[in-house]
Amino acid sequence: MQSEKSENPQKILILGGTAEARALARQLLDEGHRVTTSLAGRTVDPALPVGTVRIGGFGGAEGLANYLRAEGFERMIDATHPFARRISENAIQASAISGVPLEQHMRPRWQKQPGDRWKAVQSLAAAAEALPPAATVFLALGRQYLDAFTGRSDCRFVIRMVDPPEAPLAFTDHMLVLGKPASDPEREADLFTAYGITHLVCRNSGGPAGYAKIIAARRLALPVIIIERD
Repeated sequence: MQSEKSENPQKILILGGTAEARALARQLLDEGHRVTTSLAGRTVDPALPVGTVRIGGFGGAEGLANYLRAEGFERMIDATHPFARRISENAIQASAISGVPLEQHMRPRWQKQPGDRWKAVQSLAAAAEALPPAATVFLALGRQYLDAFTGRSDCRFVIRMVDPPEAPLAFTDHMLVLGKPASDPEREADLFTAYGITHLVCRNSGGPAGYAKIIAARRLALPVIIIERD
């Protein structure tokens, strides 16, 4: 079904990097808006949205505000990952500085279901401390969130990353699984079983894209150390 054209087309900046941001870019373009999506550039081969794409940082809130004004944007939408706190904070400040209205699209967090064995924590450090000795841990975190776990030399870590690390990881005992999460819980469960996983560590990101691992952990009765949002 084709979207109706907007009677007041706008130039819109989407702070993206999520499936929701890509869908939003498509919708807004179909409505006749001029859309630019900004990506952080942390992955080598990101899934690109339709429309204009900008990759890289802005240089803080002031830099983002300058970009909004220089490019003549009339609207900004924050559709970044729920844990991308810095860019979300910069967007709030940049909106205030530039006068460009800001909308925030935040996906709902996952809710604990019967059979889930969750231990909710508020930080990466707390997640690392919550692991028992001799655990075989699946880390479903971005590469920038791994340092808190390197001191747990009494655990074995299986780390999923989209791209290979640029330098050796500082873990005493670890294995890498390269690729994106599977959307099929059975595939995730097979992966956990193959590596002898005893604990899953992840963030409460919400959304369907990463939920298969939660379903897999539930089916296998695995404890999940889940990092909650602020």
